[in-house]
Order: sequence, then C-alpha cells, then structure tokens
Amino acid sequence: MNKVLLLLCFLAGLSALNGQTGDMKSDAVFPVRGFCIEAPGADYLDEFIKFINTQLAPRTINTLILRVDFNYQYSSHPELRDSAALSPDDVRKLVAACRKHGIRIIPQINLLGHQSWAGRVSNLLRVYPLFDETPHITMPEKYEWPNADGLYCKSYCPLHPEVHAVVFDLVDEICNAFEADAFHAGMDEVFYIGHDSCARCSGRDKAELFAGEVTAIRNHLAEKNRRLWIWGDRLIDGKTTGMGMWEASFNNTYRAVDLIPKDVMICDWHYERADQTPVYFAMKGLQVVTCPWRMPGVATQQVDDMVRFRSQSTPEMKDRFCGIVQTVWSPARSFIEAFNSSDDPGNEENTAENCFRAAFDKIKALEAPAK
Repeated sequence: MNKVLLLLCFLAGLSALNGQTGDMKSDAVFPVRGFCIEAPGADYLDEFIKFINTQLAPRTINTLILRVDFNYQYSSHPELRDSAALSPDDVRKLVAACRKHGIRIIPQINLLGHQSWAGRVSNLLRVYPLFDETPHITMPEKYEWPNADGLYCKSYCPLHPEVHAVVFDLVDEICNAFEADAFHAGMDEVFYIGHDSCARCSGRDKAELFAGEVTAIRNHLAEKNRRLWIWGDRLIDGKTTGMGMWEASFNNTYRAVDLIPKDVMICDWHYERADQTPVYFAMKGLQVVTCPWRMPGVATQQVDDMVRFRSQSTPEMKDRFCGIVQTVWSPARSFIEAFNSSDDPGNEENTAENCFRAAFDKIKALEAPAK
C-alpha cells in the first residue's frame, strides 16, 4: 500500500512539473519559446485570453513578455497610470489563463530609454520632468528623423537621486501583480545617455553609465529572487559590426557587455538578417534568446541557428542559447485581428503574424518524432 501511495505521489509531482514548465518534449528543443506583445486594453482582455488559449498554448509557448508600461492601475503611483488601465482583477484573469497552460508571464516597463515617442512624452517624464536627461530638448510639433537634436526617444537620467524610488515602486508592484519571477526592463535604442548638458552625467563613460543602470535594476530585482531581462542592442558595437545605431550602439555603450552581471537575460533582436550575435553574447557568459519580428525567412533561419548553436557548443556554452521570442510591435488588438484574418500558412508576406506562424511551425516540426 505504501508503494502505491509513493507511486501516486510521484506521478502527481510529474504532472505538476509539466503544468509549471510546459511540454517536456518542447523544452528539449528550446527552454524558452516566447511571445512578446503590448498588454491588451481592458476592453480587449477576453479576446486576448482567447488568443492565449487557441494560439499560444497549442504552439507550446511557455513565456509571454507583456509590455505593460503604464497600462496598469498602480496604487503606488496612481499619477502614472494610463487613463484606461488594466485593473488588478484583469491581471489576475491573465495570470490564471497563462498558468493553466504553463505559460510564464514577464511584465515589461521601458526603463532608461523610450521615455517618449515621436512628439509625445510618456507618463514618467510628463509627470516627473525633473528626471529628464535632456530637459533642454523640447518635443517637436511634427517629429522627423534625422533632426538637429538627435532626438529619437527621451531618456531619464540614471544618476538622478530620486528616479529609482519611483521606477522601482512600479517594478515591484507590476511583478507582484503578475506573480512574476522575472522582469523585462526594455533598455533598447538608448540614444540619450551621458549627455553633455546633464549636470550629473556629463563627461562620464557611457558604457559605465549603462552598465550601472542595468546593475542597479538587476540588484533590486535580485532582492526578491527575480531576474532581469533586457534587449541586447546597446551591448553590440554598431560601427565595427556594421549593424548601425538601431540594432547596435553608436554611442559607445557596447563595452557595458563586460560590466553587467552575468545572470541578465539578453533578448537579441535582428529583424532583417539572422545575425550570429547570440554566439557573441554566449561567449560573454550571458544567456540569450533570439528575437524575430516580421520576416518569416529570417525567423526560420534564426530557429535553425539556435538549434545549431545548442547542438554544436561545449557543455558550458550550450545552455546559454535559450530559444526564441517572437516580437510584435503593433497593439494587441491590431495583431490579433490581422492574425485571425490571414490564416493562410502559405502566405510569405512579411508581417508579424506570418513570421510568428513560420517560426513556431518550424519549432513544431523539430518537436515531431523522427519517422
């Protein structure tokens, strides 16, 4: 009788493990099979949950990066909420839907950079203009690039003595709400850092400033056993590689790759080519996922590359190649409506929805047992 009870407990434990980590066969291909998208509005929550049930779960997605930013009813800083933000009850519904399928949610708030877009300042600098790295640069009535000010997106000053008290309140609250063990801080495309006009940052090494902010966020998360994820572009030398100022750095932040903690997860995005930069990050001792967007051919090559990196690496390197995260840069409603209206898997048009299908069809084929 005791043996039977032990066997039942063992089987129950396996079942629980599968519920937490997703499909074990899929895990053998990639530990991370991810999807990154803007969090839905409250009025589209039910449709988004339906998409989780009918599209993400069947594709064995096990990681959902939700770009929340200010789309949550923060109690710590209600002045920073969007006007129609997700409620705690809304978030609980999302968490329950994902837990049912073994999907881990990683919430994102853009930290450091992306504090404005086009001609609009986002909530943090609008409410707390004292945090602005470049307060002398005003937002244009009509945004154009390039421009004389080098304005792409505003940044907050990482050395402002009060900025972390505010942003860390948001980070803690959103991680608690989503019951998250990891947080995505964005930190991509940071053009304004160590600006000559900043009384605190002027003359400082930009790589050290960037690494210092990564480390500060990482250390804060580590206090509650949470892990930091960031985009990887600021850690690549854009001039030497020829990758340019968008998917790599022209302002010398790239040397931060040797200064940041090794437990930061790197989301390595390249959308026009299947660049081999995951190897670069892995050789620096960092774990990495590769991130496609809208080109199916590039995405399937990135899947093949990640398989090759994992299969042809030393034991020390193999586990640093963690998988794939499909990125979506349109609102959740726009993406899902386009996805539902373009259900032809043979359509090779360069769209995020077709890229998503292609990448995860490729992964599904890798999961299939050999005949």
